[in-house]
Amino acid sequence: MIYFDRRWDGDTGIGRFSREVRSRLSGFRDLPLTGNPASPFDVLRLTWFMILNPRALVFSPGYSAPLFGLNRFFFTVHDLNHVDTPGNSGFFKRLYYKLVLKRACRGAGRIFTVSGFSKKRIVDWAGISSSRVVCTGNGVSDIFSSSAKNDVGRDSLRGFLFSVGNRKLHKNEVASVKALAAAKGLAGVRLVFTGEPSRELLAEAMALGIEDRVQFLGALTEEQLCGLYQGALALIFPSLYEGFGLPAIEAMAIGCPVIASATTALGEVVGDAALVVDPSDTAQITRAIEQLAGDVGLRQMLHAKGIERAAMFSWPRVAAAVGRELPGLTSSERLQ
Repeated sequence: MIYFDRRWDGDTGIGRFSREVRSRLSGFRDLPLTGNPASPFDVLRLTWFMILNPRALVFSPGYSAPLFGLNRFFFTVHDLNHVDTPGNSGFFKRLYYKLVLKRACRGAGRIFTVSGFSKKRIVDWAGISSSRVVCTGNGVSDIFSSSAKNDVGRDSLRGFLFSVGNRKLHKNEVASVKALAAAKGLAGVRLVFTGEPSRELLAEAMALGIEDRVQFLGALTEEQLCGLYQGALALIFPSLYEGFGLPAIEAMAIGCPVIASATTALGEVVGDAALVVDPSDTAQITRAIEQLAGDVGLRQMLHAKGIERAAMFSWPRVAAAVGRELPGLTSSERLQ
């Protein structure tokens, strides 16, 4: 019997990984803990559980880890953004990574991650053998792969660019605002964000005189995300740092063209099925927007390549890769 930490379930990338893997593997018992698993202090809850249950095996779909019983603990590090982007984490989170997570990487039964980029960073940062880290990738949820596709032949001059993000600085969303403002001949194109506005984005849009073309939609359901991927001129994703970048393959599964960073894991994930850009070069992002809006043939090519590329990312395949590495599961339990 192996315990599964379902406290990670939610609307984040880790939350989706958790739900999709758990739904496809049987033989688990839910870990009987409460509290936020992303808290640096969750180490105390996990450590106490491992001490009180000396034979327990535990799998975490996120980056929580105990101090003891590490050889019976299996966990997932999706990326090292809290290490590599210091402005994205506080003192206690950084201390947790340094004192708890690095030690856990060296002693855990297995570490899972979602891209070759993240695997290399974990190996280098923790000073461990690459054989200890299993790259499972991520998958496209059924709601996206089975959805109606984006009509790339529609009038691009009255469309919208779609940005899926969370206002964290490494998402580089201000570059999207600047790039749209600089684009020529696209005064009818809007920029639509998920989530709530930030002062920085509102101020930038106002300073550039495009505040009436920038919109924030708040929290969205997966059904609403599908509708936006279907209607967008493109997903714009100039992130400075990604351990994977789920919105890119979700958009591609619906045939929505993607403009994405060539750096970190995004270039690896999108391959040649997206327009890749240097996220630090606003002029390059602007040219990509102009090129995409003005070339229906390019949009059609990215539509077809994106659907083909997204089909490579399968949650059953991810779950099977996790299941193969976990002790305590019978062969029939490794994939439902």
